[in-house]
Amino acid sequence: MGLTIALNRGRILKECLPLITAAGYAPAERFEDSRKLVFPTVDGAHRLIVMRGADVPTYVEYGAADVGIVGKDTLLEHPGAGYYERLDLGLGRCRLMTAAPRGVDISRGPLRVATKFTQSARRWFESQGRQVEIIPLSGAMEIAPLMDLADCIVDIVDTGSTLKANGLEALDTLAEISSRVIVNRAAMKLRFDEVEAFIAALEAQLP
Repeated sequence: MGLTIALNRGRILKECLPLITAAGYAPAERFEDSRKLVFPTVDGAHRLIVMRGADVPTYVEYGAADVGIVGKDTLLEHPGAGYYERLDLGLGRCRLMTAAPRGVDISRGPLRVATKFTQSARRWFESQGRQVEIIPLSGAMEIAPLMDLADCIVDIVDTGSTLKANGLEALDTLAEISSRVIVNRAAMKLRFDEVEAFIAALEAQLP
């Protein structure tokens, strides 16, 4: 068997599938028509596995997958020493940002911060010398300040329309986010030619 490629299901999968297909690593059947999670490529040489984004770095770090495609936000939350970040695909570009109710000054004093990006938020505010209480949420961050659960949030911002609709404004950028290719460290040595061929094929399809 050739490479095992871990893919982040959802939006990232939809955006990167045309790229993977054009690069010559198309799945042998449509993901949408199957409940399976492991798919051979059309040529039968490789296999694609579909999973939650948070699991992609784990599979790659521990060698269950040779390479993976996942958002930079996930990598920031799940850093690991067992993989290399090799390629920025430029897909799904957005920003990880702080946001607060319009007109509210959060530049002083302790803060309550609602987010699902707890590690990134903690690192950011510590680097600013701010005292914060991180409130973990899995979704609907925008309403946390409205319900007096938090003073501000840290979340992914694309157009900013959801923030605006909930009376929030984007403030500081913690990180620029896009889809990245990561490679298992051992695979980078033991399967160098296959890994490099995969990365080169993807690069050839980028604008």
